[in-house]
Amino acid sequence: MKNLDWKSLGFDYYGSDVNARTTFKDGEWSPLEYTSDEYIPMHMATSCLHYGLEAFEGMKAFRGADGKVRLFRPEENGKRLQASARKLCLPEPPVELFIEACCEVVRRNIDYVPPYESGASLYLRPTLIGTKVGLGVKSSPEAMLIIFCSPVGPYFKGGMKTIKVVIDREQDRAAPRGTGDVKVGGNYAASIKSGQKAHDLGYSNVLYVDAAEHNYIEECGAANFFGIKNGTYVTPVSPSILPSITNKSLRTLAEDMGLKVEQRPIPVSELPTFEEAGACGTAAVISPIESVFDLDNGTTVTYGTEVGKTCIELYNRLQDIQYGRVEDKFGWTLVVE
Repeated sequence: MKNLDWKSLGFDYYGSDVNARTTFKDGEWSPLEYTSDEYIPMHMATSCLHYGLEAFEGMKAFRGADGKVRLFRPEENGKRLQASARKLCLPEPPVELFIEACCEVVRRNIDYVPPYESGASLYLRPTLIGTKVGLGVKSSPEAMLIIFCSPVGPYFKGGMKTIKVVIDREQDRAAPRGTGDVKVGGNYAASIKSGQKAHDLGYSNVLYVDAAEHNYIEECGAANFFGIKNGTYVTPVSPSILPSITNKSLRTLAEDMGLKVEQRPIPVSELPTFEEAGACGTAAVISPIESVFDLDNGTTVTYGTEVGKTCIELYNRLQDIQYGRVEDKFGWTLVVE
């Protein structure tokens, strides 16, 4: 492995040796190319620069307790990237090509996969961009898929911590029937202003509500929301929520633990009834919520500064699978050899 201070890594780009690239032109994907070049030569009239024709994924490779390196549910990431491509009318990378490229990027950067004891991982960022040169708002029949990686530290240094979030109805994250259900850059650009406002006010994230009525919970920052009550794992359903692979996995684990699972609209008024609440995604796995402050009416819902027992158990069960500490009975991990 590289001579890096693995335990001091944050969640940021530190680089690696090799990235993968393939282009779609004249109806077919080119053979995968592997390069150390971190730059992309790009015409100034390329469609992704002007019209946001860009989608991406986030996933991790883990060095397990047995020394093996595992990718977590890469097929799900490949399918979700295809869904994003369809929404933007971009060429869809075949899932098999996607997985092949991800595995090879991990193999060629194997020295950047952090040691098991560090709690860190290798983060992969597959990115699909429209590369057709021209003017005018229209689809791009040409595209490039790039997959690069970087070692990243655990989201929470020193263990899982609770976060404070705020409901801010001044800005919507995504419109109904818009692009909220796919992983495209525009969704994240739309969240920067409200996210910065939340940080300035001393909160970790914005708890977004629906754009139509401003009354139903959607996402928590760039993560899905869930609540626990009466032995039930409850998570919102909406046409503008990104289907989180972490959330999907947690729902399965919750059922395996004997919990009921409900996917349904969650009104803001239901927040005080939850025993625990959290945000879930690739970066942190679970961010337990300490409190929710509503800027509109000045009320606060508090869940406590201690991480709830259900959040802890869900987190540990998922991490045990990702790091190979237990048998993967769900078939979620792919060993990279």
